[in-house]
Amino acid sequence: MKDLFAPYEVMDLKLKNRVVMPPMCQYSVNNKDGIATDWHYTHYVSRAIGGAGLIIIEMTDVEPDGRISDFDLGIWSDEQIAPLARIVEACHAYGAKVGIQIAHAGRKAEDAVVPVAPSAIPFSTESTTPRELTTTEVKAMVEKFRQGVARAVKAGFDVIELHGAHGYLIHQFHSPLTNHRTDEYGQDLTLFGTEVIRATKSEMPAGMPLIMRISAKEYVEGGYGINESIEFSKAYKEAGADIFHVSTGGEGPIGIGPMATKGKPGAHAAYQVPFASAIKKSLGVPVIAVGRLDEPALADAVIGNEEADLVAVGRGMLRNPYWTLEAAVQLNKETDVPEQYRFGFPRKNR
Repeated sequence: MKDLFAPYEVMDLKLKNRVVMPPMCQYSVNNKDGIATDWHYTHYVSRAIGGAGLIIIEMTDVEPDGRISDFDLGIWSDEQIAPLARIVEACHAYGAKVGIQIAHAGRKAEDAVVPVAPSAIPFSTESTTPRELTTTEVKAMVEKFRQGVARAVKAGFDVIELHGAHGYLIHQFHSPLTNHRTDEYGQDLTLFGTEVIRATKSEMPAGMPLIMRISAKEYVEGGYGINESIEFSKAYKEAGADIFHVSTGGEGPIGIGPMATKGKPGAHAAYQVPFASAIKKSLGVPVIAVGRLDEPALADAVIGNEEADLVAVGRGMLRNPYWTLEAAVQLNKETDVPEQYRFGFPRKNR
């Protein structure tokens, strides 16, 4: 029987369990330099001590104006490699594997003087109108992703995730809502994403899997749904994506206006699991499910019912770095507990 604490293997990535800490921005960089700090070290290493099988470091951007805020992590400079490598090495010491989410915020770059995007469409009525990238600049952006991935590989990460969800740049290109271009990148909405994937794979060791995070549904009027996301995911799979991390939304602000989301998505537990399951079945690929899966029994059921291969626990791990260890107790599963903490756990889990 598959369960939350069963080992998992895909290509050369071997995980001790199915628990994933998903990327969650900390907005905690000092000096706006994109360099990981002691906060990031403590934040991630504590989740490794807490038993997570895979930790994915937060959205890390390929250029300064690609950040959501000036306090986000960056991967545009060699100076940013060593502090990330320090985190990876420490997490490895506690049995966790570590990934990193490589990204560009596009029109959602709040601190950029003039953000860039596929088309000059602002995120909201309060947002700065972005400048449309030229065709040459789009190709240069692909190269920035490649260089960022090369640095991540040097830092020792076990897996790379590309952020194609939540209304950020890759999502902006494959969404008809935000891509009104007339060049090749408008004629084929998946072209930018597939070029980034191929560039990424060119820098990755052959056995290292590539995760593609997608929003499987847009909640704005006229937005795409699961059928469309299955189709663009097929293109991404063909280009080289090995695992899909399936979320939804993020294409527009909640509220009023032409790009505003309608209603409040994510009001109930496991609301995104059906989308992950649909991608898994349609494409025959491993998937990570995410979204209000903080209850261990629920997370375990998602694995046991084969709706997903891995489960990402976000808010639960923000509240409790030792979520995974506590889940093992609740589910009566054996897991490794650090020697220093073993008397705090039932004998079976020591």
